[in-house]
Amino acid sequence: MSTVSPQITDAVTQANVKVVAESPAMAMGTLYQAMSHSTGMMFENSVNAQNQQNILSQAATTQGVMQIYSVDTISDAIAIARMLQASQGN
Repeated sequence: MSTVSPQITDAVTQANVKVVAESPAMAMGTLYQAMSHSTGMMFENSVNAQNQQNILSQAATTQGVMQIYSVDTISDAIAIARMLQASQGN
């Protein structure tokens, strides 16, 4: 029967204790990294959604202004068409 040196046993024990002791810290570090990444993605998506909303708002405003400016043109076209119909009828 061979005996193991107490120094080797102590070294292996210390290495195992070190690994076990570091596990909670490593797990928390990984958790914090995942949470910070998720938060960053949330803010990125929020900014993107806000940009898309601004583009949609500008497009709606442009369409509204175009409709406002075209009211007089449509009224003139209708009036001219009525005048032409009236003159052809006489």
